[in-house]
Amino acid sequence: MKRTHHCNELRPENIGQEVVLLGWTHSRRDLGGLIFIDIRDREGRTQTVFDPSQLSSETFEKASSLRPETVIGVKGTVRQRPEETENPKIKTGNIEVVAENLRILNTAEVLPFIIDDPEVASKVNEELRLQYRYLDLRRPEMARNLQLRSKVALETRKYFDENAFLEVETPMLFKSTPEGAREFLVPSRLAPGSFYALPQSPQQFKQILMVAGVERYYQLAKCFRDEDLRADRQPEFTQIDVEMSFIDREDIYQIIEGLLRRIWKTALDVDIPTPFPRLAYKDALNRFGIDKPDTRFGLELVDMTDEFKDSRFKVFSNTVADGGVVKAINIKGLACATQGQIETMTNHARSFGAKGLAYIKVENNEWKSPIVKFFNNSEKEALKNKLQIEEGDLILFAADKWLTACEILGKIRLYCADILQAQGKLDVPEDQYNFLWVVDFPLLSFDKEMNRWYSSHHPFTAPVEDDIPLLSKDPKAVRGQHYDIVVNGVELGGGSIRIHQRDVQKLIFEEILKIPPETAEARFGYMLEAFKFGAPPHGGIALGFDRLMAILCKTPSIRDVIAFPKTAKGTDLMTNSPAPAEPKQLRDLRLEIKKGKEQ
Repeated sequence: MKRTHHCNELRPENIGQEVVLLGWTHSRRDLGGLIFIDIRDREGRTQTVFDPSQLSSETFEKASSLRPETVIGVKGTVRQRPEETENPKIKTGNIEVVAENLRILNTAEVLPFIIDDPEVASKVNEELRLQYRYLDLRRPEMARNLQLRSKVALETRKYFDENAFLEVETPMLFKSTPEGAREFLVPSRLAPGSFYALPQSPQQFKQILMVAGVERYYQLAKCFRDEDLRADRQPEFTQIDVEMSFIDREDIYQIIEGLLRRIWKTALDVDIPTPFPRLAYKDALNRFGIDKPDTRFGLELVDMTDEFKDSRFKVFSNTVADGGVVKAINIKGLACATQGQIETMTNHARSFGAKGLAYIKVENNEWKSPIVKFFNNSEKEALKNKLQIEEGDLILFAADKWLTACEILGKIRLYCADILQAQGKLDVPEDQYNFLWVVDFPLLSFDKEMNRWYSSHHPFTAPVEDDIPLLSKDPKAVRGQHYDIVVNGVELGGGSIRIHQRDVQKLIFEEILKIPPETAEARFGYMLEAFKFGAPPHGGIALGFDRLMAILCKTPSIRDVIAFPKTAKGTDLMTNSPAPAEPKQLRDLRLEIKKGKEQ
């Protein structure tokens, strides 16, 4: 039986045509002597009708016995559905196919979970769904995700091709670079005792491509990191990886804004306005308590350091005297917070090292809090004016080092926003997309345990030119030419303008990061060597493709947009991997490692 139409193709203009449909039995309903079978493929589904008065008894009995997900072929004639039986939920809902013949191509056993009801299927234990991933992917919701992913990947390639980029594949077997995240190591049979590493990103290769004169590179790159997993992390993931020569940050912003505008139009038919707003890292922390802020709602942090530097409330005044800050946030309308919710907020504060959480509830025109008695009239008035305090508000405080105080209230801000949304007191439109660039990150961070500076982004990030003199005088004040692209509180990706001068790169490695020259040479010698031969100014960015697709598909987990993901424990339940190696493989590996040590 030759397939002539897919299951989302037939429309009223096809009425009267003889057609063939191939697919899976989505559902079967026996009504008044007629059997209605929805046949489904990856494009959609179509209703077919089996009328015993027009069929052989054998064909009708076959239709009566069909199990869900049996693979079938139906031949019949398209007709208009009777009045008031149309199904507006599917695109073929105005027609049906009157069956003339049925072929069973493959039967299905009893299913481990329901597929045809999206509400029921969405509640199935995820581990069961992953065990039977081939069934899970048949669900229309999952099929749509894969189709959209393919469509966005194709449009991404078209966009970069139109903008004179070359798609270049980089190696999967790389050398270990221990400065980054934990890596997956691959033993080399030909070099006993030596190992490849699966790449955390193509970062160094794409810089080498710039030295090679490629000028505009992109790749939908596979990357690997042996990290603890969660909803937005997988051990293997995909990046839209980009690098350009002879550019500055503005060029990166322009090309990526164009890409995202194209993707959102293609995927959602949404026009996103450009250029995107820019927000300095320090301002993001000061206002939202996080460097990937969701700006669809307010609830901004307010600095009260000056107002409480001489306060009788010693927790505040002592913190300021020790160089810390006092930050506050007004959660409008949440004075009704339960004790359990307050305890959760307090635990968030403690997770950052705070001893507790100071708060004020405004109820019945009274400020209810054990700390209010320490405030004078001037401090109360400052709070009222700067926080616009009204009846029903909940005021929360964090007094600590600047970064800690910001992060405490930033985490609590998001928690409270979820509560307010659930109560209908905060409108955060699902179809609103607030993009922004977060810029001017610190180039370096200090590791107290190691007593040395480390790169906030990676060691190839160029400092802002005006700040280069500060590298030796005041490293913490040096800004990096690093930028993150954020939408609705999700970091889609990040990148930077790179260091392209060999002497500056050696300075960062050896003088700032304190990487011994022999270690820098072993890890990055080939890059330093390449920089001797005319490396152009260059920069780039990497966007998390899986994370981007999760936003477009409106799912909180990137596992729903990856065909065969791993669980939170890094296992593939369908194939039962990772699995123990064969004894012979382990024996050979031990011998190779031993041989390498002896050599």
